[in-house]
Amino acid sequence: MSLFKRISGNSRACMAVEPMFIIPYSLYVTYASLYMLELGVNEKQIGMITSLGLVVQIFSSFISGFLTDRMGRKNALLIFDLFSWSIATLIWAVSQNFWFFVIAAIINGFQKVPHIAWTCLIVEDTLPNQRSLVYTVLQFISVVGGLFAPLGGLMVSEMGLISGVRVMYLVACLSMTAMFIIRHLTTHETSVGMKKRRESSQMKLKSTLFDYVKTGRNLLYNYPLLLIFSIYVLFQFQLTIQNTYLSIYLVEELALEKSFLGVFPAISSVCMLILLVFVIPRFREEFNFFYMGIGFSFMMVSSVLVLTAKSGNITQIIFSTILSSTGLLLSTPYLEAAVANVMEDDSRANVSSILQVILLLFISPAGIIGGITYRVDPRIPFLLTLAAMLISIILLSFRTKLMARNENLKKKVSI
Repeated sequence: MSLFKRISGNSRACMAVEPMFIIPYSLYVTYASLYMLELGVNEKQIGMITSLGLVVQIFSSFISGFLTDRMGRKNALLIFDLFSWSIATLIWAVSQNFWFFVIAAIINGFQKVPHIAWTCLIVEDTLPNQRSLVYTVLQFISVVGGLFAPLGGLMVSEMGLISGVRVMYLVACLSMTAMFIIRHLTTHETSVGMKKRRESSQMKLKSTLFDYVKTGRNLLYNYPLLLIFSIYVLFQFQLTIQNTYLSIYLVEELALEKSFLGVFPAISSVCMLILLVFVIPRFREEFNFFYMGIGFSFMMVSSVLVLTAKSGNITQIIFSTILSSTGLLLSTPYLEAAVANVMEDDSRANVSSILQVILLLFISPAGIIGGITYRVDPRIPFLLTLAAMLISIILLSFRTKLMARNENLKKKVSI
């Protein structure tokens, strides 16, 4: 609560209703891949669906900057959240076969438009030194949402996998829709958003495309942004693989009960909650890259534990879950804030849009790569996540050295 009181405006309004999204999402996300398997979709098809969704996200990312500026942050957020999440969860709830999931993946792929709009809404009215605080509060809400994950396991145990997950998706549809409407009524358009809306209303498509090209060219010379964004790409790549195949691996290779899977998000949430209350408040902003490195290291050890776990070894998976959740908590808020802080507010929507396109071009093959490698050897996808985190640590050390060199140059110039 002390962290929440320190944020205000749109950030506070957005965080206040975020549990209405996070909690239902936490219920179904653990069982999404298993739900598809149960309905006759195989591992390779699951990878294709994941990659298809990411390909659509590339397109929606490309148009998201234009739409966010043209429609305004609030309108773009409401309309495309209702389309990409409310409709998608409803389709998932009634899915019968592979093609239902294909349609849902295409619709859900437009989530990048509201993602860019939401990022602009919470960042533009927040001071740069307060942005990591906003993302920490968001992480806290995600943690609390994870505490409800065992309810999903209980529903699967009582109702069966298919019926239980259908109910989870219906609950998500209702809760998310209500959240989108409440958030729209309690937030205001940012000053940057109003300015960009006036400017974009006078712009033609040719001018908009030229603006994109100009922004993209400028990004090529922004070395600090390229370096931190490379780390972000690797981070999202390994998350995509892990979120898609970890549940399947735990059930098929380690012989864990499906209803027991909901316990792991709860363990993760308890661990993160303890850290948020007793450890994170003692952290200092100037050491954010050091915390990121520690987080990446924990996630590497977590992958090693998954790879070396024997069938039925719940204890090792619990330790892996604790390390993974700790790593996520230490790295995510600071990584998100680092990316946000290297962008200028006036070009944030366009820069975010282009970066999302680049991100998705790199991670869209993750689903197919994970599916193909899983069929060859179920351990290979987790070896890929391990490699991604190792490269991230190397890049992070380069970024830290670059910052130190720049600081030394500034001191010499001032002298």
